[in-house]
Amino acid sequence: MFIRDPDFRARAQRVLDLYARTFEGVPLGEDEYVLSSDEKTSIQAARCRCHPALAPGQTRAMRVNHEYGRGGALAYLVAYVAHRAEIHGRCEPTTGIVPFMALVEQVMSQKPYASAKRVFWIVDNGSSHRGRRPIDRMAARFPNAVLVHTPVHASRLNQIEIFFSIVQRKVVSPNDFTDLAEVR
Repeated sequence: MFIRDPDFRARAQRVLDLYARTFEGVPLGEDEYVLSSDEKTSIQAARCRCHPALAPGQTRAMRVNHEYGRGGALAYLVAYVAHRAEIHGRCEPTTGIVPFMALVEQVMSQKPYASAKRVFWIVDNGSSHRGRRPIDRMAARFPNAVLVHTPVHASRLNQIEIFFSIVQRKVVSPNDFTDLAEVR
């Protein structure tokens, strides 16, 4: 992969330092937390096949009809507490600023995050938390929340991606949910 972010090294170092429990060269205190957050979009329901698959025979491979019905989709928004291995998540009909801030509200309104000295939120550069506005929005609503962006095109540095990979392989695949309630 080609690095396109001119600030890649500095941004990556900041994220990696937080995982090592330091910020700007100073060790984090007991009342400071690091969260990794993102959205898993478009988890679809009712992708059930319109016709049943035919089992393989002695001289033919299994036959699967590729037509399926759709029943909507949900987004799974998650905050992973890096040093406590805790998951805080919610399902929403879509992604965006409002669903992301609902997740932030859900986490930041409970202990120990509500009274923590600082809570660092590591996020990628997705549309619901890209740029300076989300940083200011979070700081205005939660003065102890610090939004930290991964370098551009380097969301692989966001630990939540490991969790989403596991969810995809062990929960979502093969994506044969009957309805959105089952997805949720």
